[in-house]
Amino acid sequence: MNERERQSETVLPAHERVYRTLRARVMHGQIAPGAPLTLRGVAAEFGVSMTPAREAVRRLVAEGALKLSASGRISTPELASERIEELAALRALIEPELASRALPRAHSALTDRMAAINAVIDEMIVKGDASGYVRTNLEFHRTLYLRAQAPAMLALIETVWLQAGPTMRLLYERLQRRQATDLHRKIIAALRAGDEPGLRLAIRTDVTQGLRMLMA
Repeated sequence: MNERERQSETVLPAHERVYRTLRARVMHGQIAPGAPLTLRGVAAEFGVSMTPAREAVRRLVAEGALKLSASGRISTPELASERIEELAALRALIEPELASRALPRAHSALTDRMAAINAVIDEMIVKGDASGYVRTNLEFHRTLYLRAQAPAMLALIETVWLQAGPTMRLLYERLQRRQATDLHRKIIAALRAGDEPGLRLAIRTDVTQGLRMLMA
């Protein structure tokens, strides 16, 4: 985090600071599926009162990032096969469309940036850094989708990523990760060639094959 980002964080309301940090942890798989949280523990960690901790958790429950049981227990959701299939289907619908809309703006600086991110993903693989893999994998996709200039679609797919984050961490630990970066290279090649059908296919394969393998 640079100095400007640190300064920005310090002026955020307490509930927003807690919300953003917890949201990033869930999305990047830093919290395992089914892991319990407590309002008291959240408040203590961030040095805030129960009110901002409760507000942050409430927002994350509304987004599907956290689960609140009837007894008041807070945890990250453990996704059933049906839910994984639903999230995979959403990604297959939305992300190829975002990539297609981004294609006309996929200049060489963008593809060079994506190739650099993919190299970092390879480093995460070598290190065995599961959370780092999930984070940089999402950065790869988000870098492209920002070029689509479709904020409503991007917000929707980020909600899907948020719900799938802990499950994606499990996926990393189960699969041969070189498959993912090979597909990323196909995405970059399709962007450079202006190949929309090839781009849609590479995106759809990349974003769905892993989640669906969890159901096997």
